[in-house]
Amino acid sequence: MAHAIRIHAHGGPEQLRFEEVAIGEPGPGEVRVRQRAVGVNFIDTYHRTGLYPVPSLPSGLGSEAAGVIEALGEGVTDLQAGQRVAYATGPLGAYAERRLVPADRVVPLPDGIDEEVAAAAMLKGMTVEYLVRRTYPVRAGETVLWHAAAGGVGLIACQWLKHLGATVIGTVSSDEKAALARAHGCDHTIVYTREDFVARVREITNGARVPVVYDSVGRSTFPASLDCLRPRGMFVGFGNASGKPDPFDMGVLAQKGSLYLTRPTLMTYTASREELLASAAALFDVIRSGAVKIEVNQRFALKDAAAAHRALEGRATTGSTILLP
Repeated sequence: MAHAIRIHAHGGPEQLRFEEVAIGEPGPGEVRVRQRAVGVNFIDTYHRTGLYPVPSLPSGLGSEAAGVIEALGEGVTDLQAGQRVAYATGPLGAYAERRLVPADRVVPLPDGIDEEVAAAAMLKGMTVEYLVRRTYPVRAGETVLWHAAAGGVGLIACQWLKHLGATVIGTVSSDEKAALARAHGCDHTIVYTREDFVARVREITNGARVPVVYDSVGRSTFPASLDCLRPRGMFVGFGNASGKPDPFDMGVLAQKGSLYLTRPTLMTYTASREELLASAAALFDVIRSGAVKIEVNQRFALKDAAAAHRALEGRATTGSTILLP
């Protein structure tokens, strides 16, 4: 038996229950992991509220954790008991002391990457990897707009974009978060609570605007973000922190300069074992080189997951948040 956080109904943080659950032995193609740190991400709140439906109720939550393999199921040959591993794209249920995970979703942790850093970095860091290297491959000398630049994904993105040689414009909600974003490589910060970010982007770029906007905020930043794009620019929406954007007329994309719009997901970009390992390897490389530093700024006990969700949804967090089993 082990403890895990589960929901029996959709709703607020009060729906998160700390319960004892049976784990059992790993089946074919599975491993059992004793978890040392669990990542908390905004997508977890979407699953809790039902914005992103879970397969069935009751359900576990969380997609990202790191720990040590306790046992291997039949057919697992490329991993071993006692090995340190992490994951971010397996089935829901990471908010747990121990759990079973498909072996093909588990990534070995290299020396120099501890479990807390891995749990804080896997989902957010691989998200940044596919966004800036594959969805829109950012080139040195380009200027990009990143919404929520002081969040967990945003701080990693600012550093990685600087590593690529880009100029970063980031939106934030406060002067404190603006200072944090600048400390992590953001060249220009826009406090959207008092500044018109469209006007500021035009000012910063001398009217040229940007080739790409990365947006995890949603309703409150779209569709104004389209006005920040140069002709044939790309809007990359990868989250809905302020709610889902309203439906809109696709003809607007033509009117504003033959724009592109995409809604990518990490699951799609790491669907194969090869893509998953390559994405994780790229992330570990920039962490170990020092180009990207992972900020674990909030730690909660696993049983206090509800408090972690309240802090995240209340915009009271910066960097990464983890749960400690």
